[in-house]
Amino acid sequence: MKILVTGASGFIGSFIIEEGLKRGHEMWAGMRKSSSRAYLNSPEIKFAELDFAHPEILRSQLAAAQAEFGGWDIIVHAAGATKCIHREDFFRTNTDGTRHFVDILRELGMVPRRFIFISSLSVFGAIRETAVRKPTADQPWIYKPIQEEDQPHPNTTYGESKLAAEQYIQSLTGFPYVILRPTGVYGPREKDYFMMAKSIQQHVDFSVGFRPQEITFVYVKDLVQAVFSAMERDVIGRAFFISDGNIYHSTEFSDLIHKELGCPFMLRIKAPIWLLRVICTVNGTFNTWRGKTTTLNQDKFHILSQRNWQCDIEPARKELGYQPEYSLERGVKETIAWYKKEGWL
Repeated sequence: MKILVTGASGFIGSFIIEEGLKRGHEMWAGMRKSSSRAYLNSPEIKFAELDFAHPEILRSQLAAAQAEFGGWDIIVHAAGATKCIHREDFFRTNTDGTRHFVDILRELGMVPRRFIFISSLSVFGAIRETAVRKPTADQPWIYKPIQEEDQPHPNTTYGESKLAAEQYIQSLTGFPYVILRPTGVYGPREKDYFMMAKSIQQHVDFSVGFRPQEITFVYVKDLVQAVFSAMERDVIGRAFFISDGNIYHSTEFSDLIHKELGCPFMLRIKAPIWLLRVICTVNGTFNTWRGKTTTLNQDKFHILSQRNWQCDIEPARKELGYQPEYSLERGVKETIAWYKKEGWL
């Protein structure tokens, strides 16, 4: 198949390209001219320059592709912004960029057999955060998983912009979409979780809040498996949560990183929520004034303070045949080994 992956230069997109090549597909990397090709070295990769910020330019780029080879069988729309200076920038990239892309594909008669949109669990926000039971040895989890029928209440601008894009795609009659909503995606090349590993290497682990937090993860290769399952299964018009199927306490990820780094000691600092809010507000405001993006901002405050990141992946198992292969321990081991090999740590 001819498969276009937008955001192909990014963390998730580059892994989708690699897996597609292994499976013998014709892989197209959709990206800006200025984007890095550091992880797109194979001579088999074809490139498509796409400008989602300017609809007229995008239209001419897609029209040229249509004239040259007709278009793509599958499109995986992984392009998006996770950090922006201004609120409107999220919507310009994640919402308007997606809408322009889809509209032009429909206008030119280039709708693929499947349009897979990489969204996020963040579209649901901090819901189901009331404890339903006391933790016991048999049932250590106190919250209920987020379900697909729940009402989304995104508490980050990123989540709001992704939800708006989802809603637009879902409003279209006959459009062959599948939406994937991964939880925290980690793995080689990822930079946010790398900052945690860097901090632990320096013997400090920072966590927030004293109320129990139950979190979920998905290793990037498992997410890629879900992407290809969505291509191959006869399922359209659906949205699925993607995780590794397990639930973790807030310290388990950092404990595994600490183990793989072989650090002799680690100072665990637990800060109250109010202090995190102050830090994120001050840091976010200062960096907005400087015209720079930053990890510690209001979105990050809401992400770190959210207590329940459980989600129900049974529909993905049943309808897509999704079977996660990486436990957190295996994924962290492979990730830290890559960081060391590449000189990041």
